[in-house]
Amino acid sequence: MIVDDEPNAVNLLEVLIGQSTSWQLVTKCYHALEAIAFLKENAVDLIFLDINMPLLTGMELAGLLSSETAIVFTTAYSEHAAESYSFNTIDYLLKPITLKRFLTAVKKAETHFQSRMPVTGKEEKANEYFFVKSGTELRKIFLPEILFFESRKEYVRVVTRTFEVLTYRRLKDIEAQLSMPFARVHNSYIINISQMNKIQDNHIHIGDIQVPIGEKFRDGLMEVIRKKTF
Repeated sequence: MIVDDEPNAVNLLEVLIGQSTSWQLVTKCYHALEAIAFLKENAVDLIFLDINMPLLTGMELAGLLSSETAIVFTTAYSEHAAESYSFNTIDYLLKPITLKRFLTAVKKAETHFQSRMPVTGKEEKANEYFFVKSGTELRKIFLPEILFFESRKEYVRVVTRTFEVLTYRRLKDIEAQLSMPFARVHNSYIINISQMNKIQDNHIHIGDIQVPIGEKFRDGLMEVIRKKTF
């Protein structure tokens, strides 16, 4: 679903959605009241929602939506980014929207809905998300997208498939909130085991990145790996 009062923006999103085979556009609305009327009779999974609209803003509409409806905000202004993550927000796209940036948002949406599939035990935590405060920004990060965490003195570097952020946290505090497939492999690193490609020369390869294995963490890591080895 698209909600935007700018016809050109609606047309662009319609084209972009048409290039994504996993999503189907159910309707286009040019103001929030039209969207409310549609949503009274229909449920949608994902809304591409403009912020600055007459009568009712995108933020105000977001506050009325079902918690089951995910949102990708689309706007020409960056100042609403932190506030936008008060809702069930997948991403925050700045206009003009590029195909690359759109596809990143779609991938996040797919990860979000996959994470809602029934799981049990510790696996449930791996499908959740959390918010990271970095400077003035509050960013939602889905755990399956994370490659690794790296301690940098009083900060932690969070590296995902598409971006990275620095947050003022201790690595041990983050470790306490995680479970499999995350594992501490070094005093300075926690990795997502599901993202690793191989272990070679006492280093874990995650794409083009090499993460060292600390001696005191090696046995625990190899025990996890052995359980997955054929």
